[in-house]
Amino acid sequence: MSDAAGRVAGKRVLITGAARGMGRSHAVRLAQEGADLILVDICAPLPDIEYPLSTPEDLAETAELVEKLGRRAVTAIVDIRDATAMEIAVAEGAERLGGLDAAVANAGVLTAGTWVTTTPQQWRIVLDVNLIGTWNTCAAAIPHLLEHGGSLVNISSAAALKGTPLHIPYTASKAGIVGLSRSLANELAAHQIRVNTVHPTGVETGMRPDSLFTLLTEVRSDLAPIFGNAMPVAMVEAIDISNAVLYLVSDESRYLTGTELKVDAGVTLR
Repeated sequence: MSDAAGRVAGKRVLITGAARGMGRSHAVRLAQEGADLILVDICAPLPDIEYPLSTPEDLAETAELVEKLGRRAVTAIVDIRDATAMEIAVAEGAERLGGLDAAVANAGVLTAGTWVTTTPQQWRIVLDVNLIGTWNTCAAAIPHLLEHGGSLVNISSAAALKGTPLHIPYTASKAGIVGLSRSLANELAAHQIRVNTVHPTGVETGMRPDSLFTLLTEVRSDLAPIFGNAMPVAMVEAIDISNAVLYLVSDESRYLTGTELKVDAGVTLR
């Protein structure tokens, strides 16, 4: 399928958290522009996460949407906290697609609580998935990019830049992704591997614990303004983030590395 047209024509791209939400949006947008995909998701619930996570059926549906666009999709049900499983899944996917050109570390989870109610278990699950999972994704992808270069796109958050409260493990993990990405950008620049982060404001994806709404309305309403966007929208759409991902995967951004790309409707201005 090397005859594809589009801004990422013929590129092979790994996406984690691909079964639904932003991950599915990234997959469809990249496929529209000519990419073939390795689609990874855990497709199972996790402890301490209030909202439902994806299912195998969700992942299959994402693959079907990609294939309807004439692109190839390789799926793998993998827990990104498992470095060995990620390494195997990415190697198998790259072999089936004939290589790898980019990776989008998109998978993440969110818990809510004040500093006094946040538990060690919440810290563990959020950091393991968001930060260690991003590292595992990068580490699994990098060996396939060393010869010809490529792009690593790590999804952080406006929370990392703003210090958003009431989900401290989430904010800390997303800030950690920035440090991780900057370090990798320095190490990998000599190999023509670019590493950048994307920082969304709130996105309507279902990743929204009910307890956070309760905290903002009943417990710490004084903190609610911190979550407000400067532009007159409550949330942005997944496609807005996917367009940023597309740009960073494409050769249009061939000399961008170590950057923090905000798609935040101005939330970090306030």
